[in-house]
Amino acid sequence: MLQNKKLSSKAVDFIDDEHIEALMNIERPSKERVREIIAKSLAKEALSVEETASLIAADEELTEEIFAAARMLKDKVYGNRIVLFAPLYIGNKCINDCKYCAFKRSNKDVKRRTLSFDEITRQVTALEDVGHKRLILVFGEHADYDADFIAECVKKVYSIKSGHGEIRRVNINAAPLSKQDFAKVKNAGIGTYQVFMETYHHETYRKMHPPGTAKGDYMYRLDSLSRAFEAGCDDVGIGALFGLYDWRFDLLGLVSHSIFLKDSYGVGPHTISFPRLQPAAGVDIDSAYSVSDHDFKKLVAILRLAVPYTGLILTARENPELRREMMAFGVSQIDAGSRIEIGGYTEFGDAQVMNCEQFLLGDIRSLDEVIKELADDDFLPSFCTSCYRLGRTGEHFMEFAIPGFIKRFCTPNALTTFMEYLVDYASDETVKSGQRLIDKELSQIKDEKIKKELIKRLEAIKTTEKRNMCF
Repeated sequence: MLQNKKLSSKAVDFIDDEHIEALMNIERPSKERVREIIAKSLAKEALSVEETASLIAADEELTEEIFAAARMLKDKVYGNRIVLFAPLYIGNKCINDCKYCAFKRSNKDVKRRTLSFDEITRQVTALEDVGHKRLILVFGEHADYDADFIAECVKKVYSIKSGHGEIRRVNINAAPLSKQDFAKVKNAGIGTYQVFMETYHHETYRKMHPPGTAKGDYMYRLDSLSRAFEAGCDDVGIGALFGLYDWRFDLLGLVSHSIFLKDSYGVGPHTISFPRLQPAAGVDIDSAYSVSDHDFKKLVAILRLAVPYTGLILTARENPELRREMMAFGVSQIDAGSRIEIGGYTEFGDAQVMNCEQFLLGDIRSLDEVIKELADDDFLPSFCTSCYRLGRTGEHFMEFAIPGFIKRFCTPNALTTFMEYLVDYASDETVKSGQRLIDKELSQIKDEKIKKELIKRLEAIKTTEKRNMCF
């Protein structure tokens, strides 16, 4: 994993710092120009880096129009669905020394550990027993966590069943791999493979990732998802850690990366993550680039407009109040009921243990609490994985490419997986709120054939053992 440094066939450093810095300092565009760009996005056309920069530079008076457009576009592309998942940290050994990360090799405060397969079974069982269906497995960058180990962990997770519980999609956040190793994990049945640049700014990247470490190789990391595509993985996730450098630069870096992948391989990233820097044990770095809540909301709204076809992930790093406010700004996926200690779902009770986790979480509410709040706010919680299991993936995200896809597939599948949760796991209060939302969603389905079949499946979930009935 750490020895093979062969790059992809299209390897190129497409991040031009001088150009991006110049775009960060462009003259304020006219209101008419900003509205033209917003209209292009609402037509579901991806924006250029230059157009994205114009939204960043827009007069503050137009911020509410940007927020409103992000809400509208999110509804057009994804409806009111919010996909739910949980992280499962497998191991925190690491050969890197990233200045912002509690798992850095020089940190003597953190407890190092790798879950055994028996311990993985206990963690996954605990997750299934509260209703989770989608996980992302997280690994440090270490020789112990090579492609063979990742693949075996994926297979193990898929094999674990508890009652009606099962994990239907396993995503990965791990070190960059060679093309051959990406093929190995692809064959294990992974969903999305995430590799975050953390920051696209070259100088800051060098400061945060010391030379001589695996992660210190900027080009190898930047090229990683190109190798994934060439190995057959057409489902990848990118991300930046906001707070390491100017948020405007890394926002434009994410858009540049998305455009490069789309132009090179016909498919952009499936997801983009935008976590903010949070406190972590043994970490003390300059916070000169910390991102305010206002700017955070603005960057997410602009990102939604820039990449209409891409899922946006808002993590539990943020506090419950801010997460609730941002649901409508273009977010399509969140984690819930999350613990990020190694063994955290069974061993630590309700309190976070800083020397066992990578950073401090802002939202440690239970999955049920988060789902009830979503339902109360008329967002439809979804555990759907139908498109991936039925092969409806590839060029252009399906909701973007096929007219009526949300009505014919996405909303019905979200409703059936939500009903599974309500019947098998939900508290009484969540059942009441959830049933109200399901009744409301059913009343809005105009296609009588789809509605009739959906009602039949929802009743079967309530009265029989039938599960996983996807459209």
